[in-house]
Amino acid sequence: MLRRAQGESYRQRGSKRWGGLGEERRHAPPHVHLNPQAVALRNVSYDYVTGGRVTRALADVSLDVARGTTVAFVGPSGCGKSTLLKLIAGLQHPTEGAIAVDGRSVLGPLKNVGMAFQNPVLLPWRSVLDNLLLPLEILRENNDPRAPDRALWRDQAIALLGTVGLAGAEHRQPRELSGGMRQRVSLCRALIHAPALLLLDEPFAALDAFTREEMWELHQRLRLEREFTGVLVTHDLREAVFLAQTIYVMSANPGRIAHVHQVRLGVPRTLEQLYSPEATALMRTMREQIRPSRQAVA
Repeated sequence: MLRRAQGESYRQRGSKRWGGLGEERRHAPPHVHLNPQAVALRNVSYDYVTGGRVTRALADVSLDVARGTTVAFVGPSGCGKSTLLKLIAGLQHPTEGAIAVDGRSVLGPLKNVGMAFQNPVLLPWRSVLDNLLLPLEILRENNDPRAPDRALWRDQAIALLGTVGLAGAEHRQPRELSGGMRQRVSLCRALIHAPALLLLDEPFAALDAFTREEMWELHQRLRLEREFTGVLVTHDLREAVFLAQTIYVMSANPGRIAHVHQVRLGVPRTLEQLYSPEATALMRTMREQIRPSRQAVA
């Protein structure tokens, strides 16, 4: 009973501290730490070197991501979309410019970020539950206060699986799951430590069309419940329109922000809205904006 009470108390504190727009964020004085922008990039450029040759992958990217919203980056292959995600997460360092998350400069890998990729990257020798708890093991190794006794997190992990339709699957192996189920586990793993920021690099691209749409609806529901900020990289314009409030269309050689679109659809959204005149017109516009850049890359 004591352990359950301690666990409940910890989860309440954790959700307030790390969970996007928790009570602490809602009621804190404006001068404390509440920068209204979850992510800010200022004149960010990035060069990579291959065989002694320097190539500019990104050039002079500046943008703000408002707290609690989702933004999407679309554009031709090779325009630097995934590189932007790595820069925001602190996995790579910009050649020029500055990046801040939650008002703090990004100087190294961030702890309050969740990431999900096109490949779920589940460890085949671990059960679903053990894969889900992996980020907490890493946090505990780094003496992070969000990773106390494993037993306190087990119940939360099982509950999270239930929210994505995987109740009872915690002891199954990844090989026993369909592609959509593995991607659900990957999304749960990205959210298990209640990150304020979720970075998504084409996480639904390998799924069939129907499963992909189910994942869009699941992501939308989780974002509304957990109030995290999202940054999405995708080639699917329908996905961008369904999930994002702001869409950045990028061009290549080097990667730049070429166009910015606000999605004027209500929230929560329905799949039927993707066939509305507003949505189809926006997708048509973005497709025409991306096509010349694709031809230039080819």
